[in-house]
Formats: sequence, C-alpha cells, structure tokens
Amino acid sequence: MATNDSVNILNSAYLAVEYIDSFLPDNPLQQPFKNAWNYMLDNYTKFQIATWGSLIVHEVSYFLLCVPGFVFQFIPYMQKYKIQQDKPETWEKQWKCFKTLLFNHFFIQLPLICGTYYFTEYFNIPYEWEEMPRWYVLVAQCFGCAVIEDAWHYFLHRLLHHKRIYKYIHKVHHEFVSPFGMQAEYAHPLETLILGTGFFIGIVVFCNHVILLWAWVICRLMETIDVHSGYDVPLNPLHLVPFYAGARFHDFHHMNFIGNYASTFTWWDRIFGTDSQFIAYKEKEKKQQLITKK
Repeated sequence: MATNDSVNILNSAYLAVEYIDSFLPDNPLQQPFKNAWNYMLDNYTKFQIATWGSLIVHEVSYFLLCVPGFVFQFIPYMQKYKIQQDKPETWEKQWKCFKTLLFNHFFIQLPLICGTYYFTEYFNIPYEWEEMPRWYVLVAQCFGCAVIEDAWHYFLHRLLHHKRIYKYIHKVHHEFVSPFGMQAEYAHPLETLILGTGFFIGIVVFCNHVILLWAWVICRLMETIDVHSGYDVPLNPLHLVPFYAGARFHDFHHMNFIGNYASTFTWWDRIFGTDSQFIAYKEKEKKQQLITKK
C-alpha cells in the first residue's frame, strides 16, 4: 500500500513538472545541441564517445570550474570572501597539486573511464537523441546520484580518518590546510578509488542514457571544486540546493582535520553529531561579529 502511494506521488510530481515545462519557452540551444549530438553519433563509435568523450568532459569541466577560484587570488576585492585569509595560495603548492592531478587523472581515472563503454553495453544504455531524458528527469537523477554519493562519502571518509589508517592514505589530501579549488581531486590513488566508488553507485541505479554520465560528472565536479575553493562567495547558486554544505562547511574540516565528513549535504553530520565543533565555531563567529559591530 505504501509503495503504491509513493508511486502515485512520484507520478503526480512528474506530471506537474511536465505541465509546467509545457509553458516554458523553447530552449534556443536545443536544436544546435541536437545537431552536435547527432553529428557525434554519426562520426564516432560508441567506444570513442564513452571513453574519450567522458575524458574530455571530465578534464575540460574540471579545469574550467577551477578558473574562478584561481583568478580570485589575484583580485584584492575577493580576499574578504576567503575563509582562511592568513593562508594564501602559493605557486609552489598549486604546481605540486597540478602535477599530482595529471597523474591521478591519466593513470587512475582514465583506466576506470575505459570501462564506461562496456558498462553501457552490458546494461544497454542508449546513446540516441530520441532516448535522451527530459531536463527535469536529468536534474532529479543527478540529485539522486548526489544523495547516494554523499552517504558513501560520509562513512568512507570518516573511516579514512581513523587513526590507524589516516597517515597512510587520507593524509595526502589534507596536505593543504587551506584548500583551493584545484585541490578537490588531490588525493592518494587508493583514496581516489575508495571515495570515487560512490560516484558510480548512482550511475548504476539511475543511468538510462549516456548523457547522465556526463551531467553527473559536471554536477559532482561543480560541487567538490566549490567546497574546496576556500572562498565563501555570496549569491552562490549552489546554496539554493536544500541542505547544501558549501565551502565554509568543508573548509572547517581542512582546518581541524575532524568533523564535517559529508561531501555535499549536512544531514549525515547532523545525525551523528560530527558537525558539533563546526556549529560551536559558527556561534563563536557570530558573537565576535556582534561585538565588532558594537
């Protein structure tokens, strides 16, 4: 009975969104995107699309999303939004981070990406334009992937902080006490595999088109680069996402090496009380701000 009620609620929500979508103006980019997508299908094999296409989406998205945070360090006005103002970025740290990233991307992540084609073939994941889900279905699927990855990340990330194994694996990621965007995937190869597994679970659950692979890659990179940016910028559209943790939440984790273990949302830390130090820190900040105003 409860299952039927849940299905009815989901169907009603889907119909409501579909009804609202019918009133929205046509997307002017849809036809060019359709033409580009069909051109890709006509000129490249599925293996090339799944493998090299996924690699290009990842690399281009990663480094483009890092650009704003990288540029902020040269803009004096933006320094008031930097969370740890006493720890500026250095060229030495950024160059070291960049070299490690290239190694991880091409020697750890690329072999995993090579399995994408076989995954899509095994589960009969379509590539055709006509099979592509509507935008609101894609958004819902990406949100579902984020919820699943966040749960995996919380418990495995917390485990990596255990005193018996921390220094062997996760300590690499904590080399930079004041994080910056490019550092998001700066990690020990084992950590890349352990925490990265959470990324693929949602794909296995929801994937009904290859476009979800790329949409979820972009969403996940957008989130992880934002929380590692080191800047708490106002009017950040990601803060519109319910229970979104944000840069200040994760920056506290890098400052103190404890608590705030979740990747995207705040609920797991709230449930298990691992955000207690962060809450106390925020209360202290508020009191200091009130004293300063007086």
